[in-house]
Amino acid sequence: MKSGVRFLEAYHHSLRAFGNSRGIQHVQKQTIETPSPKSMISNYFKIAWRNLNRQKFYTIINVTGLAFGLAACLVIVLYIQNELSYDSYNEKADRIYRVDADVKFGGNQFQMSYRSAPEAQALVDDYPEVETAVRFRSAGSYLVKTKDEAENIKEHHVIWTDSTFFDIFSLNVLEGNAFKALNQPMSVAISKKIADKYYPGESPLGQSLILDNNYHMTVKAVYDDIPDASHFHFDILVSMVGDWPPIAREAKSTSFLSENFSTYLLLRQGANANDLEAKLPGFMDTHYGPELAGAFGGDFTLEKSRASGNKYDLSLTPLRDIHLHSSVKGDFEANGNITYVYLFGSIAALVLIIACINFMNLSTARSGNRAKEIGVRKVMGSLKKHLIRQFLTESFVVTAIGILLSIGIVYLMLPWFNTIANRQLSLPLSSYEFYLGLTIAALSIGLLAGLYPAFFLSGFKPIQALKGNISSGMKSGPIRSFLVVFQFVISIFLIIGTITIGKQQSFIQNKNLGFDKEQVIVVHDAYALRPNSVEPFKDEALKITGIESGTISGYLPVENDWSSRSNSSFWKAGQESNTENMSATQMWAVDQDYLKTFGINLIEGRWLSADFPSDSNAVVLNETIARRLDLGSNPVGSQIQSFEGEAKAENIVTWTVVGIVEDFHFSTMKESITGLAFYLGKHDGNVSFKFRADNTKNVIQALGETWKKLAPGQPFEYSFLDQDFERMYQSEERLGELFTIFSGLAIMIACLGLFALTTFTAEQRTKEIGIRKVLGASVASIVVLLSREFGKLILIAFAVAVPLAWYGVNWWLSGYTYKTEIGITVYVLAGVVSFFVAWITMGYQSIKAANSNPVDALRSE
Repeated sequence: MKSGVRFLEAYHHSLRAFGNSRGIQHVQKQTIETPSPKSMISNYFKIAWRNLNRQKFYTIINVTGLAFGLAACLVIVLYIQNELSYDSYNEKADRIYRVDADVKFGGNQFQMSYRSAPEAQALVDDYPEVETAVRFRSAGSYLVKTKDEAENIKEHHVIWTDSTFFDIFSLNVLEGNAFKALNQPMSVAISKKIADKYYPGESPLGQSLILDNNYHMTVKAVYDDIPDASHFHFDILVSMVGDWPPIAREAKSTSFLSENFSTYLLLRQGANANDLEAKLPGFMDTHYGPELAGAFGGDFTLEKSRASGNKYDLSLTPLRDIHLHSSVKGDFEANGNITYVYLFGSIAALVLIIACINFMNLSTARSGNRAKEIGVRKVMGSLKKHLIRQFLTESFVVTAIGILLSIGIVYLMLPWFNTIANRQLSLPLSSYEFYLGLTIAALSIGLLAGLYPAFFLSGFKPIQALKGNISSGMKSGPIRSFLVVFQFVISIFLIIGTITIGKQQSFIQNKNLGFDKEQVIVVHDAYALRPNSVEPFKDEALKITGIESGTISGYLPVENDWSSRSNSSFWKAGQESNTENMSATQMWAVDQDYLKTFGINLIEGRWLSADFPSDSNAVVLNETIARRLDLGSNPVGSQIQSFEGEAKAENIVTWTVVGIVEDFHFSTMKESITGLAFYLGKHDGNVSFKFRADNTKNVIQALGETWKKLAPGQPFEYSFLDQDFERMYQSEERLGELFTIFSGLAIMIACLGLFALTTFTAEQRTKEIGIRKVLGASVASIVVLLSREFGKLILIAFAVAVPLAWYGVNWWLSGYTYKTEIGITVYVLAGVVSFFVAWITMGYQSIKAANSNPVDALRSE
């Protein structure tokens, strides 16, 4: 009798659910009219909305999870799309290649884009595949002013280049002649931004720009600003035609061993870059071989050098690959990293999958609640395909709402994301492709999230459904259990990744670098004090209270736009100058106060001093180069040799080693410490001062006043060495921040689903909990009962995630020569964090259910 009553209740409930739909009419007469497709679709949406509205809590969980998952996914897609679009504005991008070199020599191995002056024309002459070429030289900062201005402005994007620049790169020239702009001596082409800055409201053509107070250039053309998605952003292009300035003379050099230029090739239509690259070893033998033989001895050949383990190979890097695939010495700007594109793309997919899993889990978990509805529908004639369409419609409605909310979330998130990622991303709301993509995404995600629940629910047998024999909860869903495990595998993996990145950043910041980066202020562009005020500026600054020491040198123990680098090679005096005896090294011109200012540790001998006339040919070496040159246990007093200028026998110089310093890091932790030699010389790129921490503000003010007195009209720019060091690792810091954010989002979405499942399980076991409490069960035992099954799943997830994370962590850290140790504690910590977060998520509902009044739970019985 009771089952019959329940059947009638279910039946009438079904009728109310259908409302005024045309699916059933005149039930009393048992006549059924076949509905039209339009009315069926309308009916699907009405019922979907009613079901979602009736289950508000679970609808909110689903929509919130999907909205945040889709928002994260959309932001990452915008980021990836931007990264992949670099340099695509060039109409000939598929034919433009940069010439790079892979060098292994003298104990060092590195990749660089620095090429020799004559190489570009030689490639054009030797290979018909090359249509034309362009060279760049001396990218960086210059002091700029007009002839009518006394004050200089520092411009950071100035480059010397050939007249073929506009033949290769697609930039719209607004004023002047693109093909004649750079083929005259002392001429420049400038961007619209620079034109508006220096000549507002007037044409700059024929006007004068003065670079570094010395070079009077005539503006010959104005071009559109280079797009953001470019691997260079030059605002001033300076002609290399003529005999002055010195760079123009250098551009005429015929030496292949003086490598200070970057070379880009434009291949002819149909030319194969791989075929051309295969010919480049022959090019090296023809053009570089003779000069190298002159430097290293008549029997030297590149073939013998390669056989002995050395390498000097040229390669062609496609223009579009530079931003994401290039990390060589000589890159114009800090590039992206294809690894990060893959990484964030994976995170986007994983976050979205977690959100979809929530939908599938909750839909199947609540199967018992909808069993009678499904049974009545089937008894009344609904086919399986109709039920599948109904449940898919609910999935599409949830997805559509989630996408609309995600657009709003992205709109709010983007400014904040742009700040962290250093990008200028925006929603392409005016692009029809954007809306087409959202529509496809909505359909795909709706199908992905709804397909399994639709088939699962529509497969119920009507008799079992109406009898209430459909089980629900965790025990009835092995697939659901698998999905929960999968969610937490992702979450634990991301937690371990986040901790690893944080530990590596901490390792970099706290590692003993071998020099003191704290309380050092670096005053830039000291050459503006020429010709007679560089030393007086240092002397006057040393009188300032709080300044302890100072040094003049453009060579800094950090790598950035204002630190110089200079490559050379040494060998022991008396040995032949060949590749077997040579060791590649950096060679820095410094003054006698350099060691004291930067706190470098001298371990043998003495430092350089102007008080010793012989120190004009003295060097101080680091441990690495002393070891490679095999100078023995007492290297002080040893003599070594190098080339001064071009690598020719007549240019060999002999140096005496007067001291050895402890190895210190002057490049990133991704690179091994290489050889380094110091010598007394003038290099006035920067003046650095060591100062006391308690007087920072007064020191900066006094330095600025001293600068203005000795260099009127020149901008006073400075930085702190510790901040310069941190800037070397900006990309890692951004990665860490973004990884933490997206990991937290993934965990939040997973916990939302876990919270909803725990709530549902507690609802399903209300009477069981009531009976247990009547029989004397404690609150703690009930909490354990409700949490135990989920806890087991999280432990399984931890066991699966750890080996995957171990592989990923080791893969990422392999990019660093100097790296932190990731011990078992990191993995245990990730497991504890994930379990704790999950228990907090489950605990609230479990404790709430355990504290409920058993009378209320059993009243209906």
